[in-house]
Amino acid sequence: ATTDRHTIFVAGLAGLVAGALSMGAGEYVSVSTQRDSEKSILELEATELRQMPETEERELAKMYVEKGLAPETAEKVARELTEHDALRAHADIEFGIDPDNLTNPWHAAWASMLAFTIGALLPLLIVAFVPDSVRVLVTVLSVVAALALTGFVSARIGYSPRLPAVVRNVSGGLLAMGVTYLIGMFAGTTIG
Repeated sequence: ATTDRHTIFVAGLAGLVAGALSMGAGEYVSVSTQRDSEKSILELEATELRQMPETEERELAKMYVEKGLAPETAEKVARELTEHDALRAHADIEFGIDPDNLTNPWHAAWASMLAFTIGALLPLLIVAFVPDSVRVLVTVLSVVAALALTGFVSARIGYSPRLPAVVRNVSGGLLAMGVTYLIGMFAGTTIG
């Protein structure tokens, strides 16, 4: 929409701050909802354990049988776990929840804000400080390289195939950049 460095930098900085805050707030809300669900599940399970402990112990044994234990072994495991910490045993096998390690909305919000900020800084700095003649090309190439690296590293950390992660990251990033660029071109020529 413009080639003025100052305008680009201010708009980019505003977009970076708005995006980081939006991502952080969205993540906070989402993870808070998940945490509320985890707490509700734990409360419900605690109530069931108080009201019908034998039924819950049989249910726990049945889940261990479904996981491959012999019925006698499953009953013994269920009994011992129930005697030790029934709520923890049920929360773990039924819902995959650790009552002492519920999701933290603040950690998720800050991580999301930081990740967005880091991701947005690269194109912002390039667009603001690279000469006009190569600005778009250098921005696209550097962002593609960063997206490819991010996809590769995330796949490696997650022990998943690297190529699909790289292709997915780069494709999504190119699509987002292309749409944003076209909107900027349209807005700059039609509105401006």
